[in-house]
Amino acid sequence: MRTASGSARRAMRWAAHKQIGLPLFVALTALGLGAAEGAQKHARVPSASPSASPSLLDLQAQVKATATKTIPSVVNIASTVVVREQAFSDEGLPFGLIPELPPRRQYGQGSGVIVSADGYIITNNHVVADAIDVDVLLADRRQFKGRVVATDPKTDVAVVKIEARGLSPAPWGDSSRLAVGDFVLAIGNPLGLNQTVTFGIVSAVGRADVGIADYEDFIQTDAPINPGNSGGALVNIKGELIGINTAIASTTGGSVGVGFAIPSNMAKAAMQSLLKTGRVIRGFLGASTQDVTPLLGKLFKLPDVKGAIITDLMPKGSAEKAGLRRGDVVVRFDGKDVVEAGRLRNLI
Repeated sequence: MRTASGSARRAMRWAAHKQIGLPLFVALTALGLGAAEGAQKHARVPSASPSASPSLLDLQAQVKATATKTIPSVVNIASTVVVREQAFSDEGLPFGLIPELPPRRQYGQGSGVIVSADGYIITNNHVVADAIDVDVLLADRRQFKGRVVATDPKTDVAVVKIEARGLSPAPWGDSSRLAVGDFVLAIGNPLGLNQTVTFGIVSAVGRADVGIADYEDFIQTDAPINPGNSGGALVNIKGELIGINTAIASTTGGSVGVGFAIPSNMAKAAMQSLLKTGRVIRGFLGASTQDVTPLLGKLFKLPDVKGAIITDLMPKGSAEKAGLRRGDVVVRFDGKDVVEAGRLRNLI
């Protein structure tokens, strides 16, 4: 797992469940019968509870409809990886040889989303990376062997294929239309609890430099995401797939309301490239860039602290041919705002 910079990166946790059978503690509260009887003697008759407003009932109905529609598209992925480790010390061994311990199997769980009727599933690379065996459990409890078709560690996207009929693919949504405050549902298998649905909002878009993948443009959400949610669906209120749940920032290993999802547009483009060529083909700027900081903004007398500063150019590269020079600040590309250097790289 990559770690994020500073305390935020130290707190970053993958949302993949890397060990089956972790203890799940459920606290139950009960009121003794004697205490209940005493309380009843002094209790006043409660007034009638206020009825829910029609708008809240409409929202509840829409959330229920979206969850019902999306649950059949989300799968549980169980993976098996062979781990080879070396002994910690070579003390007393000739020539400094370090013995290799016997290989052991490591089991993990994550989630995935069916995106085609012929059995293609999108998930995270870290859910199935180096797996020798992949089992896919559907919402209707059917189980299939999964085949890892292709992976892209740089975006943390992977494609798995199952041979099955009667599937319910999730419709793709347009993540570029997301805005802070939009309602979203996260659906996956946290801690092995299949088809768990949580509800929240989009907290931020375009999160980069989180330290999870090489190419980052994350949707941030407060919809609870926990270990095992990796590769699961983030959908809008209409049930369209707008993100692939990937990671959380947490000091406890559980959800604290800061989750990250790969935008659907990035995930879909990566998947299409993987299926077509076996790898993700990316553009190349031919220049080194860095974020505009408050100090650099003051130095360059910029009106806003945003954009990507060109710090170096490759001779005869694309950037140089386009007329860019060292010290130039790119604030828009292809009609889209460039807030930071990572955004420019993603757009290219």
